[in-house]
Amino acid sequence: MTRGGMESVEVFTTEGKGRGLKAQKEFLPGDVIFAEPAYAAVVFDSLTHVICHTCFKRQEKLHRCGQCKFAYYCDRTCQRAAWLNHKNECSAIKRHGKAPSENIRLAARIMWKIEREGSGLSEGCLVSIDDLQNHVDSFDEEEKKELHADVESFLEFWPPHSQQFGMQYISHIFGVISCNGFTLSDQRGLQAVGVGIFPNLCQANHDCWPNCTVIFNNGNHEAVRSMFHTQMRIELRALSKISPGDELTVSYVDFLNVSEERRKQLKKQYYFDCTCEHCKKQIKDDLMLAVKEGESKPSAETVKEVIQFSKDTLEKISKARMEGLYHEVVKLCRECLKKQEPVLGDTNIYLLRILSIASEVLSYLQMFEEAADYAKRMVDGYLKIYHPNNAQLGMAVMRAGVTHWHAGLIEAGHGLICKAYGILLITHGPSHPITKDLEVMRVQTEMELRMFQQNEFMYYKMREAALKNQKIQVMPEPSNETSPGLFHKKE
Repeated sequence: MTRGGMESVEVFTTEGKGRGLKAQKEFLPGDVIFAEPAYAAVVFDSLTHVICHTCFKRQEKLHRCGQCKFAYYCDRTCQRAAWLNHKNECSAIKRHGKAPSENIRLAARIMWKIEREGSGLSEGCLVSIDDLQNHVDSFDEEEKKELHADVESFLEFWPPHSQQFGMQYISHIFGVISCNGFTLSDQRGLQAVGVGIFPNLCQANHDCWPNCTVIFNNGNHEAVRSMFHTQMRIELRALSKISPGDELTVSYVDFLNVSEERRKQLKKQYYFDCTCEHCKKQIKDDLMLAVKEGESKPSAETVKEVIQFSKDTLEKISKARMEGLYHEVVKLCRECLKKQEPVLGDTNIYLLRILSIASEVLSYLQMFEEAADYAKRMVDGYLKIYHPNNAQLGMAVMRAGVTHWHAGLIEAGHGLICKAYGILLITHGPSHPITKDLEVMRVQTEMELRMFQQNEFMYYKMREAALKNQKIQVMPEPSNETSPGLFHKKE
């Protein structure tokens, strides 16, 4: 079954997994299989005043809706584009006296769309909202309690003159949001800023080693002055060659975890047992738990102690980061690495996690040389574990490249930036803001590398002068979250 703009995929029923998506033609790495606008989407509660409610871009100055004083937009173009979805919300917020939580707002937007268009198949959708999985029957007591509270809050917010829905149907919509809400990121792709429902994407089944990736694209904003105002959308992109008839899969969780942990996470959040090849055969688990080989191979007891020490340190680091105590984070990382290095292998995930945090925080503190050393070791480990076309790998390689560049290690920096560019061209595409930024860096580092190769002494002289005149570009403040996951799950 195919519909407008979705001719290259079909929905089919898979044994034991329910519905899935299948390719109708061949795709090569980097091809966009389909792009899908949100059925409904909202900005997170904590960011409503700094993110545009239409395109989800972070902007310095936003225009506030004069009516409800709650919604914010980049400009008139975004405000006009939002009106169809904001109109009912606007008057409901005024009547209610304040805006409800993101979950209630998203449910209300879905219901108003159903009121306008009915709950059948909408334009370009392969399945209707009614047909999406809600897993309400699998909820535990705590989740049922939250669901009940959400339904109560929804009924208080929902206007009496709007179409009235039964309790069971409202519960279905909240279940759909809980299981299928997709994380929306800002234009840099670095911070989760909202949640949306994309019915076609929901049909793609999980695989820990998928053949597709999903990227959120905020659209082209130069559009205020042009006719090419591209819509905010998600893109399903091929990571490897896909033949007609192949199932299209995406990963719901980060691969950087042993199979048992990934399976636990998938069961808890999405209520299914992962039976993918990598989980069944525990592929790469040995790398992720690697210990030092050789004559002085550590005892099982020592390994256990170091891993427990690493887990405890990661908790302390998390607390220190929350409080912005970055020098304390560095101290904790150094102490932990001292214990890990004689015991854990280069691809051990506990070592890689500490290296990742240390390199990010040291870069932020402008201690670039030490940061570059850790970043290089982190990337070497990641390259042995991740799929070669993995978005998180691409972002990590980019970060390492920028760190080396800032440290004055131009050859290694340029090499890493080129490698990251090759990955992100496939995962994000050439028009994504992050890829465009990387292209600028690639050109700049290439120019500097040529200068370095011609006259090393002059290169360092010019670099020194440039740094005196211009404050070196500071890395963004480290966030306490990992890069946005695929689906948004209320913790």
